[in-house]
Order: sequence, then C-alpha cells, then structure tokens
Amino acid sequence: MTQRPHQEKRTVTGSAPVKPTDIKPPFTLESARAKVRAAENAWNSRDPGRVALAYSADSEWRNRSEFINGRSEIVEFLTRKWNKELDYKLRKELWAYTDDRIAVGFEYEWHDADGNWFRSYGNELWEFDESGLMRRRAASINDAPIRESDRRIF
Repeated sequence: MTQRPHQEKRTVTGSAPVKPTDIKPPFTLESARAKVRAAENAWNSRDPGRVALAYSADSEWRNRSEFINGRSEIVEFLTRKWNKELDYKLRKELWAYTDDRIAVGFEYEWHDADGNWFRSYGNELWEFDESGLMRRRAASINDAPIRESDRRIF
C-alpha cells in the first residue's frame, strides 16, 4: 500500500518570514499556497506576537469550543496553547480557495508536560480582508494519542 504524502515523515523548516500583507486577495493557486506556507512557518515559530500580526485587529476566531476576538486575545490564547502543547510542530495543506477565502487541512504533533505525545488533526476556514490580514478563522480539531516513535513531523 502506498503512503499518502501527508503520512510520510517530514521535517518542518522555517524560511524568511513573509509579512502577512505581502500576500493579498484575490488569491490564485500560487498565492493561496504561499499564504498557507507563510501561516505554517509563522505558527511553527511558536511566537504569539508574530502569529497575531497576520490577523486583523478585530479578527474573530473559533478554535475548538473557544471563541477569541482581537489580537490581544489571540496572543493570550497562543501563549496558553504553547505552554501546554510542548515541542509543537505543524504542517498545513491547502484544501480550497476563493478570492478572499482559504480552506486548509492540518496536523500537528506535540507533547504534554508528562511526556505524552499527540497528533492533532483539523480543518480551518480562513477569510481575509483586502490588506491580506485574516479577519475570520474557524478551526475544528481532534487529538489522537501517539507514541513518540510514531511522530512524522520534525
């Protein structure tokens, strides 16, 4: 049986940060892919301040069952998240796009303070303003326990 590409082990590497406003709607296949890669790189920095700059000042989020509004709440949320989800590594894949919206599938791996590893799977729906900042993000996420030896994202 052939492994699907997203099931292969992959090393996540950073690149020079792209400013959130460098990639604006209307999206093309190329620019949508670039927006997804820029988001992946920003989230893998685990820097709440850097990540928050990609969102409009009044951005609205639904993350699992939590509702988040504005950059300051985004920073608070991400700080809590990465204090719990240690050694977090994320991979995002473009699913679909329109002029000002992008849908992605993602998975990330992390462990808790007790050394228990997880792979979290999900989908996100993104909507952008004309300057390229994300004004809405809806994320549905499920967590699956894994063994450290089963990790795929490094």
